[in-house]
Amino acid sequence: MSTPGLRERKKQKTRWAIQEHALRLFAEQGYDATTVEQIAAAAEISPSTFFRYFPTKEDVVIQDEYDPLLATMLERAPAELSPVGALRHTINVAFGEIDQADLAKVEERMRLILAVPALRARTLENLTETVATLAEPLARRVGRDPDDYAVRSLAGALIGQVLVATQAWIDGADGKSFIELVDEALAHLEDGFAALR
Repeated sequence: MSTPGLRERKKQKTRWAIQEHALRLFAEQGYDATTVEQIAAAAEISPSTFFRYFPTKEDVVIQDEYDPLLATMLERAPAELSPVGALRHTINVAFGEIDQADLAKVEERMRLILAVPALRARTLENLTETVATLAEPLARRVGRDPDDYAVRSLAGALIGQVLVATQAWIDGADGKSFIELVDEALAHLEDGFAALR
């Protein structure tokens, strides 16, 4: 994968700066009470610039850099791994490199999503996009079309396991880390839920 150019790096930096300001304002005054205009002012941009980076106010919470990163890393996972094993490997590598501050930001966003109905609704739309994103590298691994129902079903099952793990992490499940919970959930999927037989 090529390194992003200066212009693209500046755009990414601006995107995540906008998100940082938005999350701060949501924490201070609540999601519903915070306007796009306030977020734009805090980030020292115009509202029209905000909308060039995020199509909706909901997207400033929902969007992150992880889906494309996971898809790229999944493409590069060792060929001998099963599709589920490849995703386990990918998540362990990708999220193992994330520092505590970034994990805290993920948790903050997840709590906000669960608390705000408009964010939960937008998340559902985003999950269908995530399924499509993961279906591409999964399809290449198994030599199928990304629109193949079995491939889409697998991508959806993987996302479902990550959602269950995310909820458990936010709920503080036995003090386990996010990575441990996701890996455990994917292990259940990989072994066909043998523990339940």
